[in-house]
Amino acid sequence: MNENTLKVTLSPRLSAARPAAIETVSSDYTRADRLTSWKARWGINRMAYRVRPGLYALGTPGAEAPVFATANYKLSFDALRTNLKGVNAWLLVLDTRGINVWCAAGKGTFGTFELARIIAETGLEKVVKHRTVILPQLGAPGVGAHRVKAATGFTVAYGPVRAEDLPEYLRLGRATPEMRKINFNFTDRMVLAPVQLVHFGRYLVPAAALLYLLGYRADAAYTVGALLAGGALVPALLPWLPGRSFAVKSAAAGLLVTALIALAHDQTPAQFAARALIYSAAASFVGLDFTGASTYTSLSGVKKEMRLAMPAHALAAAAGLAILAAGRFL
Repeated sequence: MNENTLKVTLSPRLSAARPAAIETVSSDYTRADRLTSWKARWGINRMAYRVRPGLYALGTPGAEAPVFATANYKLSFDALRTNLKGVNAWLLVLDTRGINVWCAAGKGTFGTFELARIIAETGLEKVVKHRTVILPQLGAPGVGAHRVKAATGFTVAYGPVRAEDLPEYLRLGRATPEMRKINFNFTDRMVLAPVQLVHFGRYLVPAAALLYLLGYRADAAYTVGALLAGGALVPALLPWLPGRSFAVKSAAAGLLVTALIALAHDQTPAQFAARALIYSAAASFVGLDFTGASTYTSLSGVKKEMRLAMPAHALAAAAGLAILAAGRFL
């Protein structure tokens, strides 16, 4: 959509918009918030963990109060409001389909059109006197600031990466180089592991249980090992696993776990090679999903890696199954 189309689409709303009823929220983080956050981290009713898009008042903001934009994923919304304790501000919530800011920016839902649309729909220009909206830095890939300015009259400013730096950002009136730096440490990575384990566990755990009941106990162990390798070992050891590709890193983690499990089971070299191919490919497939949750890879990089890795997964698994089948008939 070009700038002219954006203007034409939004201009009727801009002229007709009136400030709607604005809900007031607090910066308190309650026990109920902690419980629902824990459930979301473990993938329990994850896609329902969202807030209504629109404009919210934090405290008692006036016409000069700052405006912060965020996603309607509740964890993103909560991170914003709880780190603005004691601040009167407007919170502009975009409809990102319940996806966090960084991922939504890559998908386009935290983007130029949605930001312009929600500014127009809420009648923001009638609520505040200034014309600045502060966006989280990780939302930048999805937003064309000049197009938002042309369509709405609002200037886009980018805040810090981390919500906890917002009070200092407001005090200084700018983001320092340290605030612009993205840290992806062990804690940042491991907090993402539960949802990955639950997502793939719903398929791999029943498969492992079935293999166990059918008498394939080693393969049941390898299946669970592939899940743990791709879902937990990859984020834990990400900087130290070999290669730059997530698919290669995850395959290495899968091979390591497969080798460790093999120590407890008697098998021929051919049987081990077959299972190494099958379960390293499974671990690589699980770990590849982590690309979309990391700060290491762009959207185009994710798509490129998937195009290369998924055929390789299929070939490795097919080769492993062929080796096992040949062993039964030879």
